[in-house]
Amino acid sequence: MKVLLTGGAGYIGTELTKYLLRNPKVSDIIVYDNQSTNHSNFFLGVKYFAGDKLKFIHGDILDSRLLKKAMRDVDVVVHLAAKVTTPFANTDPHFYEQVNHWGTAEAVYAAEESDISKFIYISSTSVYGAHSEAATEETTPSPHTFYGISKLRGEEHINRLMELKNAIVLRCGNVYGYSKSMRFDAVINRFMFDANFKRRIQIFGNGKQSRAFIHAFHLAEMIENTITEEVPSGTYNLVDKNLQILDVVDIVKEIYPDLEFIFTNQHMNLRELVIDPKSKIYDYIKKFEPTELKKELIDFQNGFAF
Repeated sequence: MKVLLTGGAGYIGTELTKYLLRNPKVSDIIVYDNQSTNHSNFFLGVKYFAGDKLKFIHGDILDSRLLKKAMRDVDVVVHLAAKVTTPFANTDPHFYEQVNHWGTAEAVYAAEESDISKFIYISSTSVYGAHSEAATEETTPSPHTFYGISKLRGEEHINRLMELKNAIVLRCGNVYGYSKSMRFDAVINRFMFDANFKRRIQIFGNGKQSRAFIHAFHLAEMIENTITEEVPSGTYNLVDKNLQILDVVDIVKEIYPDLEFIFTNQHMNLRELVIDPKSKIYDYIKKFEPTELKKELIDFQNGFAF
């Protein structure tokens, strides 16, 4: 099986590549990435276990000709490429529209003209907007940010592709967890970095807002299983757990007892987004067993250099 990962040199792609390199069902992995984040950690240490199985193509998701060429003889496409900056999800709408909407459109156009058998689109639970009651796959999307709107528009192209291919949308919660290519704009990762090196974290709003989360390792495992197992075309949620921000702060403080924290705009009640972790996808692939957040964050802490 030959797999193409658009945006594969990023946070999720780095962890997914590790899983696919160990999977005997996968013969070739093509990482297609424009390195727009100037993040090159993906390229460190790979050669020791990759052999000839891994190939890199430096290309933009809007480069139609190169994208079509990259999909030749490919069996499965995992579309990870996206503009993601969590604290600024409601700024720069043009950039989100170009990359997340029209970039996905270009990937789908290329897939329609190729012989691929499966297309997996990594979307986001942000398409649901705000929900204090647990949203499911049947919940009508109502995104509140430019990022969420652009991901939902990308999903519309995947829905069209479902008429021709095995096309799957995975709506993922906030990704967290240690990785050599991790992003520090996501809330848990930012808390851990600031706690470890500054001993102070900043909380926006009153901290009582809840969010849906998924560990990077669990997400990579679920994508790997979706690649190799028979999963019908459709839209599925992928969430580990729902956590209130103050609950995360409490656990971080257990790890760093001398931690200080400050509130910004503490009077504000920020939006809630809770997702039912009982996804329909577990009818087709094995459900992972979430680990305790404290253990995950201690592992995270051990990944720091000092």
